[in-house]
Amino acid sequence: MRARKTTISPHSLLLVHGRGCKPPADQLQDLIAAALRAGIERDYPETLYRYDKAAVQLAYYGDLNNAMLAEHGHAYDAQIDLADRRNALQNLRDLGARKRFSIRQYDCLPGKTAVPEFLASIIAPLCSVCRLTGFLIGRMAPDFAEYIDGNTTYAEEVRERVRSALCELLDRGDRVMLISHGTGCVVAYDVLWQLSHEARFAARYADAKIDTWVTLGAPLGDPGIRRYLLGNKSEPATFPRNVIAWHNVAAEDDYACTDNTLADDFRKMLQQRVISTVQDYRIYNLTVRFGRSNPHSSVGYFIHPRVSKIIADWVQTPALETDPIYTL
Repeated sequence: MRARKTTISPHSLLLVHGRGCKPPADQLQDLIAAALRAGIERDYPETLYRYDKAAVQLAYYGDLNNAMLAEHGHAYDAQIDLADRRNALQNLRDLGARKRFSIRQYDCLPGKTAVPEFLASIIAPLCSVCRLTGFLIGRMAPDFAEYIDGNTTYAEEVRERVRSALCELLDRGDRVMLISHGTGCVVAYDVLWQLSHEARFAARYADAKIDTWVTLGAPLGDPGIRRYLLGNKSEPATFPRNVIAWHNVAAEDDYACTDNTLADDFRKMLQQRVISTVQDYRIYNLTVRFGRSNPHSSVGYFIHPRVSKIIADWVQTPALETDPIYTL
């Protein structure tokens, strides 16, 4: 009688950070992993052993950001930044129960204001109509401006960092959850599109599926930003075809995602049946950075109960059995 052997696909979380100066890769990855684990331990301790079996990896391009911003005269103190990120995480841990991640707690944060989000919600549509989105971004975020509309190799270098990390997991046959924050969601989208459509990648990766894509504070709802996405300039527009489920989490007053729902903007993906679901969630990000409320801060997203729920559900899904092997 032949015994059946199976290869079990492990769970892997691939993290994609956003724009701006970043601390060293290992320290940033440890901080993000600690925030994710703290949320699971707080809300779903019974799944912690499953989460701990999953691999957590950061697709890091912070050094490219740092160099780009230094050229534009931006000063950066990595030690101070990292210390403040850790302080913010500890304060969020100290909140305890998930029910405290509420509007009541949010309204008590120091420096809490809706003004940046309000102004962005007014200016962004005007810039989109007038085709000035690139100009506005260039004034506020030169590294992201270089990514979407630059004339250097920066954009492709950034995509390569994310693409190589993702392809390594797909080549191993892992079950992948992709978690991206801020403008990293644009990078992740472009990489997914490349793997789906560009000839140099599609032959190998077009049919490789990402279990779940989680976008946090994503600017993908802005029509001015969408104009720069890979595949959007073709007629008709083409979309990534390698994501099964997409969960979009947007925080109140997060200036980066003034259009905080994506299901309406990407409904054609559902109509074309290239994705199973696109779900939107609204949350309150309770992070305080340098003494002021920061609703876009990544650490507040990573530790939030909604994100913990998405991850806990995912790690409990049965592992896939692949490549059955029969032996005597």
